[in-house]
Amino acid sequence: MSTVETTIPALLERAATEHGDRPFIVDGNTTLSFKDTLTQVRALAAKLHQQGFTPGDVGAIWAPNCYEWIVTALAIQYLGGTLVTLNTRYKGAEAADILRASGAQWLFLIDEFLGTNYPTSLSNEDLGGLQQVVFRAASNDAMEQFDSWFVAGNDLLKDSKILAALELSRDRVSADSVSDILFTSGTTGRAKGVVTHHGQNIRAFDTFADILGLDATDRYLIINPFFHSFGYKAGWLAALLRGATVYPLAVFDVPAVLDQITRHAITVMPGPPTLFQSILAHPELATSDLSSLIKATTGAAVIPTQLIVDMRNILGIDTVITAYGLSESCGLVTMCRSGDDPEIIASTSGRAIPGVELGIMAADGNLLPPGESGEIVVRGFNVMQGYLDNPTATAETIDNNGWLHTGDIGYTDADGNLSITDRLKDMYISGGFNCYPAEIEKQLLGHPDIVQAAVIGVPDTRMGEVGAAFIVLTANSESDSATLHAWCREHIANYKVPRHIEIVDALPLNASGKVLKTELRKHYAAHEAQTKE
Repeated sequence: MSTVETTIPALLERAATEHGDRPFIVDGNTTLSFKDTLTQVRALAAKLHQQGFTPGDVGAIWAPNCYEWIVTALAIQYLGGTLVTLNTRYKGAEAADILRASGAQWLFLIDEFLGTNYPTSLSNEDLGGLQQVVFRAASNDAMEQFDSWFVAGNDLLKDSKILAALELSRDRVSADSVSDILFTSGTTGRAKGVVTHHGQNIRAFDTFADILGLDATDRYLIINPFFHSFGYKAGWLAALLRGATVYPLAVFDVPAVLDQITRHAITVMPGPPTLFQSILAHPELATSDLSSLIKATTGAAVIPTQLIVDMRNILGIDTVITAYGLSESCGLVTMCRSGDDPEIIASTSGRAIPGVELGIMAADGNLLPPGESGEIVVRGFNVMQGYLDNPTATAETIDNNGWLHTGDIGYTDADGNLSITDRLKDMYISGGFNCYPAEIEKQLLGHPDIVQAAVIGVPDTRMGEVGAAFIVLTANSESDSATLHAWCREHIANYKVPRHIEIVDALPLNASGKVLKTELRKHYAAHEAQTKE
């Protein structure tokens, strides 16, 4: 049943009333009910108000998935503030750049994660107008400052003036208020802040929850990082919409995932294809009980049909749905539907969600018919308000007719199902032919020994550019570069056959599970430089 709330604070209030003492967040030894979550959010909001936080202030979070992340984000939004998320893999200078660009006045961060001390990494950086830093320590016995804010906040709620001010801030939040600014990865240049509103995010992920079939009986393991819309909006926000219980996981680790699913009878687990491929290939899979896991969403340009079949038949997931979105569209544009054929789920990202138009546009600006490739464009309620303080980039991305230009290449079938060919920026031209790495990767994954594949274009004197493929093989494979080359020549058009094939133990991934092709390009360039010495 769709929600009628149009703001995240109103949604939180309704969830606390409707679901009360049922668990909302289970994070290790900490369990917060829906009612507990509202209590903590209001306490933290009261303390922030006392410290000078006002509606419109920007609060940033730099921490891995944990219950404090959710409580802090909701407190910021409860006060009418704007949430900014920081990638957990950022270096200090990168985080500082986002803090300055967003005008953040408040920063909540963990002291250490994956060997990086966040406060130390920021110590020599210009943090702009940052007014307050609240530390959340990595060890549970050292969270005194953060915990003390909740204690102080609960006392402050006894003050009628503060309580009234808090509720006034909450009630002034509207569907058109800015809920968050998510910064793009910056792979094509400096990161840009994507501005979206409460109402459009709730509408998008209310639809997401409907199509996935998410409900109050679900136990949702969230591995996708909260700094990304997949973990935040398709994650705990969707769960809040439906009364589901969330289980945050800070780092993707297959044994930990299998343990969580078994121990908590997890029913829902979205993730990129690499996540499910890693689980299927792990030796502990055979001894794990995954019978509770019945719903999953995934998405990428390359998804082997066999992966969808294996997710259903080996992992036992009844509902496997692929989806497509980007930060500029609130994180959601299309979804497959339950019951779609495995080939449709694997080869497409489904149809546009209700209220959203999907088009394929030629270089001349005309929309193309089904079957013809062009740039994927989107129009509807989910399109961002714009890039923060960057009207030029906004005008370059959203045209005069309201179409959001995604920078992705694809085509639709007669039923409106979207197939993503590649990113415009990843395409390379070899001997005059356009080569789309995602298409070649999908063909490579047809080899029985290949678990993962990533292709980049590299310079070549004669051809202009040629393909370089980085391959992860099954554990007992005896294939080598030569045999893989021979297979490629037999199964792939000549101009698309990678000139260079390197077998690797693992592909470099970002925190969202996407392959870091910038790292592969650096690796290839370094190897070539060393070869020429």
